[in-house]
Amino acid sequence: MIEVKDLTKSYGDKNAINGISFTVEDGEILGFLGPNGAGKSTTMNILTGYISSTSGSAIINGVDIFEEPLKAKKNIGYLPEMPPLYIDMTVKDYLNFVYDLKKCKLPRKAHLKDVCELVKITDVYDRLIKNLSKGYKQRVGLAQALIGNPPVLILDEPTVGLDPKQIIEIRTLIRKLGKKHTVILSSHILSEIQAVCDRVIIINKGKVSAEDTIDNLSKTISGDHRLIMRIDGAGKKDIIKALRDIEGVISVKADMMREENIWEFEIEAKEGKDIRYDINKVCQDNHYNILMMKNNEMTLEDIFLKITMGENVINNKDNKIGGTN
Repeated sequence: MIEVKDLTKSYGDKNAINGISFTVEDGEILGFLGPNGAGKSTTMNILTGYISSTSGSAIINGVDIFEEPLKAKKNIGYLPEMPPLYIDMTVKDYLNFVYDLKKCKLPRKAHLKDVCELVKITDVYDRLIKNLSKGYKQRVGLAQALIGNPPVLILDEPTVGLDPKQIIEIRTLIRKLGKKHTVILSSHILSEIQAVCDRVIIINKGKVSAEDTIDNLSKTISGDHRLIMRIDGAGKKDIIKALRDIEGVISVKADMMREENIWEFEIEAKEGKDIRYDINKVCQDNHYNILMMKNNEMTLEDIFLKITMGENVINNKDNKIGGTN
């Protein structure tokens, strides 16, 4: 578990971060996002003990990183954007070096074997790191973060340099790690965050601008309560009338015919009203076939741009849209 409270880092009269607070629960995968200069790297460097804060606290698995830094760091596995590799070592020598550096107590041979199998670097175990591809170097960096089986993992751009197949494998691995570890994942690939993370935090201008699940952020920011549907029926006007008669429906708009007798409809409902069950019953009663139903939700990219470009800021305490910065 990670608990951050009122974290501030100042350089002279400039605040890199200003009163950041958040919590990451055990077994949670948190996406940590922010534009360049927002304070994301500063926050991660403080959490891993690389730099100190001006004020505030950071508790890593029950240990204060500022009061007991060595003890706190034993709970952290960190993969920075540029993996800390000694390229003139073999993978074997490097991982054994990290094992000793961390004063790991787990059975050496079995533990390193498990880590290598987990990140799929067994086949390059005896090769010099400098001769490996960028993707394999990234995997070796991830392996060093996992040595000692730390309860907290902080991963900064873990899929940089990997091909599409490797990216999928690492995503799967991160999901697996999230079952036994608390994970903070930072990435510029927003689709990666959306695919892997349980929750996201977006920081902007040194402050937390949004914190929630992607679904909740989408609903909160857009203020949209619309469904997009495709319905197979004999008459567009009849379908519109039947949908408009549902309690809680504000409006129904019909798009063009997508296929023969298949129309696309945009249905707006009152806030907090779930009309999906009523729609399903109306369509059954009228012998209409529902071929598609989806919320008109924003993607994580839409959310990120809307927040960081200053159009909306989510109030972290009551999860409502506030004014612009």
